[in-house]
Amino acid sequence: MTKHNQNNKTAILLVEDDDLDAVSVKRALTKLNTNNPIYRAKDGLQGFELMRSELSGRPFVILLDLNMPKMNGLAMLKALREDPKLSHNIVYVLTTSNREQDKTSAYQHHIAGYFLKSTLNHDYSELGSMLNQYLQINEPPVQHAN
Repeated sequence: MTKHNQNNKTAILLVEDDDLDAVSVKRALTKLNTNNPIYRAKDGLQGFELMRSELSGRPFVILLDLNMPKMNGLAMLKALREDPKLSHNIVYVLTTSNREQDKTSAYQHHIAGYFLKSTLNHDYSELGSMLNQYLQINEPPVQHAN
C-alpha cells in the first residue's frame, strides 16, 4: 500500500495488482496536474484496510481492477455495497475482462463506469482526464470518521 500527495481533496484509491498498470495510471494523473492524493492497494483486502484507516472520514473515488489475488474486484464491490459506511463511494472498474457476466455484475453493484485496459492500450491519459474533470466539479458529502 502506498500513498502520494496528501491533502484535503477527494482521494483516489487505485486497487490494482499490476505494478505497470498502477504506475501508468499514476503517471497519467500526474501529467494532468491532479492534486488529489493517490492511494494504492494491490488487492481488495488492502483496499478495505485503507478505506477503514487512512481514508476514513475523507471522500474518495475507487479505480478497481477485477482480476486480483486474495479478494478480486467483484468480491470487493459486493462487500463494499453491503457496508453501510462505505457503500456510497464512487467506483470505476479498470480491467482486462471483457466478459458480459463481469460487466453485468459490476453494474449491478452500481459502478460509475467500466473501462477495458485493452481499449485504453495502457494509455490512461483519457481515463485520467475524465477522472480529473470529475474530481474538479464533483461535490462529495462530508464524511465523518467513526
